[in-house]
Amino acid sequence: MQLGIDDLSFATADQYLDLADLAPSHGVEPAKYYVGLGQERMSVAAPDEDVVTLAAAAAQPIIADLDDAGRAAIRTVLLATESGIDQSKSAGVYVHRLLGLHAACRVVELKQACYSGTSALQMALALVTRNPEQKVLVICSDVARYDVGSSGEPTQGAGAVAMLISANPRLVQIEPLSGLHTTDVMDFWRPNYRTTAVVDGRLSLRAYTESLSGAWADLQAQGGPSFTDIDTFCYHQPFTKMAVKAHQHLTKVVGAPRDPEVLDAQIGDSLRYNKQIGNSYTASMYIGLISLLDHATEDLAGNRIGFFSYGSGSVGEFFTGLVVPGYRDHLRTAEHRRRVDERRRVDHDEYLRIVAPANPVDGGEHPIPVTSRSPFRLAAISGHQRVYVRSDEAAEAVA
Repeated sequence: MQLGIDDLSFATADQYLDLADLAPSHGVEPAKYYVGLGQERMSVAAPDEDVVTLAAAAAQPIIADLDDAGRAAIRTVLLATESGIDQSKSAGVYVHRLLGLHAACRVVELKQACYSGTSALQMALALVTRNPEQKVLVICSDVARYDVGSSGEPTQGAGAVAMLISANPRLVQIEPLSGLHTTDVMDFWRPNYRTTAVVDGRLSLRAYTESLSGAWADLQAQGGPSFTDIDTFCYHQPFTKMAVKAHQHLTKVVGAPRDPEVLDAQIGDSLRYNKQIGNSYTASMYIGLISLLDHATEDLAGNRIGFFSYGSGSVGEFFTGLVVPGYRDHLRTAEHRRRVDERRRVDHDEYLRIVAPANPVDGGEHPIPVTSRSPFRLAAISGHQRVYVRSDEAAEAVA
């Protein structure tokens, strides 16, 4: 029985900052970001956007295409994030309501830095194996935010990916073997008392590549495909150039030729959206998958994709999938490109105004102004509760 990704959709914030507008505040030329990081723009979440609104916006097209029986078949929602909004209640429960899903459904939130989306995928596959009649909605949603003026600031971003996991998938069949690697390392973390992460940049780069080496070695020990059996690759992208460095590292590990044109053919299409969106933590590798499927000029049917998922702290997993014939008939390419292209550009001063406010903690009434054109929005924080609404009328008001 084939298992895997039956449908895919992503969403990003409604606004973006061009890194050319950020560079002067850091005293550098834009090329440091455009070339050095491989980043051109970063999505900036508005005050009325967060992981819940992004997650619901990503999943909405998938749910809209299902009839009632198809919705009833979704008996599990797994939401992966490291931008959690509550220490107890899953962000996925809010999303479940916004999407109008059936009550006969389990919903949980998963956390392990940027890796937990892959954990959700593997759990979903196990559930579908147990009952092939059911489907699992996996959502990866994050807002990457660092201190203003810090070295991590230009790698910020925001995005969410929704994946419908089923038997006999229409897009990508996930193969059963995985290479795993876990080690306790303090390369990136966010204590409960902080709203932004603590990062050791040099250690994080080393931890990433060491995790890649370990996960690849374990995949080979499990009898997984060799490097030459894999046609294209998708890597976690904390910044786009990291995926390039990771692939160069893997080719060195396996002793493969390092011809630039060959390397670009293996990973280039998976990088296109990330350059415009920035880091989306749990969602970034899967946005890379969507980018690959949306931008490949040749038919990828039958191709094997290698996936490396990494979460600081750290956990890594290397697994593979086969592109299903006919996959192009089920892509949402035009919608994805529209979501990227139609964002509103903000200048540096406006960006600073957006990221400056902190969430209120006094339990009072705090309505949040309509800013984004997202189909869902955070309308208020009232009595220590976050109030989410559908925003069709609000979207028309700010269009």
